[in-house]
Amino acid sequence: MGVQYWIKKVLDLDLDVLNFLSCNLLLFGVVVVVILQFLSTPYGRYAREGWGAGVNAKLAWFLQELPAFLVPILLVYWTECPKLEFIPNKLLSGLFLFHYFQRSLVFPFLIRGGKPTPFIPFVLAFLFCACNGYLQVGYIIKYADFGRKWMWNSRLYLGVFLYLMGMFINLQADHILRNLRKPGETGYKIPNGKLYFVGGMFEYVSGANFFGEILEWFGFAVANGTLPAISFFFFTLCNIGPRACHHHKWYKEKFEDYPKQRKALIPFIL
Repeated sequence: MGVQYWIKKVLDLDLDVLNFLSCNLLLFGVVVVVILQFLSTPYGRYAREGWGAGVNAKLAWFLQELPAFLVPILLVYWTECPKLEFIPNKLLSGLFLFHYFQRSLVFPFLIRGGKPTPFIPFVLAFLFCACNGYLQVGYIIKYADFGRKWMWNSRLYLGVFLYLMGMFINLQADHILRNLRKPGETGYKIPNGKLYFVGGMFEYVSGANFFGEILEWFGFAVANGTLPAISFFFFTLCNIGPRACHHHKWYKEKFEDYPKQRKALIPFIL
């Protein structure tokens, strides 16, 4: 039995395992959102002692996000993928891969400065991305069935549209945050999106990047209509939604002139 046999054995999990992982992701989301009502996630501006030695920000982002990109590729090359021949399955698995290509192989190298990521959150993020890469793409290429009349499935088109809109907002928000400081400047500034005529969500919410990512995975869940995709959207909402609220509170406390009409996460509502 060679290496290929054992890789295939580890990766080729059945539908019951995927559903089990999805249900646990839903439960984990509930636990996380409860914890984050009392604590902030210990990285970035909220980094604190007790969570292990710091890992360089660029290196941490690269390594922790990479499994979500590599594991699906291993699935395609080392296991049977009976649904990958269908166009919607190719499209949705491709959208997932594109997101994590950007997050692991592009985004880290655009970071300017960045505080070190504590080791424990880094390891947890790495493990999550490895499991979620398998869960999402594994389900799509092995079990997701969109039927013969998928081209008339309006939910699929709506979901893809929302996904792409969320990605645009997310990428634009990252660009705005990276360019807040001029060369040589330090400290935090108020993000402003009014110069960007489309998707300048910082005019409406403090967590524009979080809003964009949540919208991405909501669109992904709508397009898929599967338990793994829904559980991932729910976990994303539970995980980074509270972080947007923490940011909003932090901005209001730090800046007396912080825009009063700006909400934390959902424009005009929350």
